[in-house]
Amino acid sequence: MKILLLGGTGAMGIHLAEILSKENHKVVITSRKKHEARGTIIYREGNAKDLEFIKNVLMEEWDAIVDFMIYTENEFRERSELLLKSTGHYIFLSSSRVYNKCNGLLNENSNRLLDSIKDVKFLKTSEYSLNKARQEDILFSSGCKNWTIIRPYITYSNKRLQLGTLEKEDWLYRALNNKTIVFSEDMKRCVTTLTYGFDVANGIASIISRENAFGETYHITNNYSNEWNEILDIYLDTIEKKLGKRPKVVFQNLSDFKSWNPSIYQIKYDRLFDRKFDNTKINESIDTKNFITVENGLRACMNDFIEDPEFLSINWKKEAIKDKFCGEKTPLKSISGLKQKFKYLRYRYL
Repeated sequence: MKILLLGGTGAMGIHLAEILSKENHKVVITSRKKHEARGTIIYREGNAKDLEFIKNVLMEEWDAIVDFMIYTENEFRERSELLLKSTGHYIFLSSSRVYNKCNGLLNENSNRLLDSIKDVKFLKTSEYSLNKARQEDILFSSGCKNWTIIRPYITYSNKRLQLGTLEKEDWLYRALNNKTIVFSEDMKRCVTTLTYGFDVANGIASIISRENAFGETYHITNNYSNEWNEILDIYLDTIEKKLGKRPKVVFQNLSDFKSWNPSIYQIKYDRLFDRKFDNTKINESIDTKNFITVENGLRACMNDFIEDPEFLSINWKKEAIKDKFCGEKTPLKSISGLKQKFKYLRYRYL
């Protein structure tokens, strides 16, 4: 088959490309960066958010399209028909953040926030969980059935290691620079489910071009769940074993944590919910019992990252607020650019 991965260079896409290539499918990945072809994997350099670029790509025939892009509702509405008509099977990456709070196991029919929440102010936003649900609705009402919706939850890799709402730049950067990790007291006992990107990719590969997956929705997650406190301990144990020193951690009340963390709705309507999943539906295609355990997966990814650490840009306003709370300082020589140095000094000392 000839399969197009839109934005397929993230924690799931890189693994999916390798899996499909090993099955001798031709895989084309769109990316804004230049990449060298390898095996049956080739790249199309360009921005898949650019409608003219994507129209040109979709002039070719595609057996399947797997769409990892993050669109606004209007962006998706203006291209959904084109995407559906350009392939035999369109796979849309949504998110399990669309679900409302559930006291038991979440399944694909569990209530979505969009349909069941009463928070009028929240519903007026384009927050990620609502945005994905609204895009799902565009597919539901499209009149087509050659689509499948995938709802992964928190997916990790050696380049993405989350702690609650925090990306690695918010907590792991501090840990590896002998600073105190700042986390939420309210969140640490909440239950979450983390899944290795390779396992999610295998789940996606298992339903590509399967007609009984058309018009269906699946979440693909680990069978096992952990408190965030347990996830934090896995991270701390791995760092201590690797570097010989255990990072310090302080826990803030919710008000203080929100003061520097802008993801207010993600905290309120996701990370403070217990997230456990019923994988019965996807298990018709792949056995999730074979997914790597969270402890083994996170340790392996952490060890890989520590061997070759690479951080995206650091938010120095956030770092200053955390340093102030912890009574710590960042040497100005560690901060690039006068503007960022002044920003740090302003929020650290004023």
